[in-house]
Amino acid sequence: MIILNFSHPLTSEHLAQIEKLTGRKINKVMDIESHINTSLPLHPQIVSIIDSIPLTPTEWQTEQLLINPPSLNYSAVVLTAELHGRMGYFPTILRLRPVPNATPTVFEVAEVLNLNEVRNTARSRSMHIGESTCKP
Repeated sequence: MIILNFSHPLTSEHLAQIEKLTGRKINKVMDIESHINTSLPLHPQIVSIIDSIPLTPTEWQTEQLLINPPSLNYSAVVLTAELHGRMGYFPTILRLRPVPNATPTVFEVAEVLNLNEVRNTARSRSMHIGESTCKP
């Protein structure tokens, strides 16, 4: 599995947590600079960031990729849309959270979210809305 890290550095503890949660070995972590200029249009900046990642079109569609998205919400949303276009499906992402009462602040891996499964579940739910109330 390859982790595309668009956020803060991941520690060896984070990597161990990720391997435990996914049941997969991490082959590579690619740290990707994701700072953007808020006075310029966002989408071209995200395209440039993703274009800098040394993956071929085939690798985008076939490698097991795990995304640690940028913390900036609108960067994360545009990045997700751009990745979906390149991968052909929604990526799986990491969610980190602060450890309670830790001083200084320390983060742990909270969960691994398969966004494609989230999408498929939502589609299934939307197809059944109103069925029980519309029967004669």
